[in-house]
Amino acid sequence: MLRAVDPAESPAPSAHRVPWHVVRDDAAHPLLVNEGSEALEYVRVYVADDATPPELEAWGRMPPGESRELCLCGCDLDDTTVTLAWFLPDDDREWVWSFVV
Repeated sequence: MLRAVDPAESPAPSAHRVPWHVVRDDAAHPLLVNEGSEALEYVRVYVADDATPPELEAWGRMPPGESRELCLCGCDLDDTTVTLAWFLPDDDREWVWSFVV
């Protein structure tokens, strides 16, 4: 069951707000925006569908407000999953979030 995260909990839960916003005006070219307040480090994007092996794009560092377009041309958009992986500054944990087109 989902519950609200209380930042005063001790110890604090391992959770972080997902900093991504996806603009889907063009399904084959979604725009991914870092809407968080921190720069994201070592950003990697994995694209997978049933028709092709997973592909990897390394984007590196993305400061707050920066956006990147992801080209999904040639993918089966009805079966595509995009997974983003990144690190936060001063945090050695890797964060991962997935969405479908």
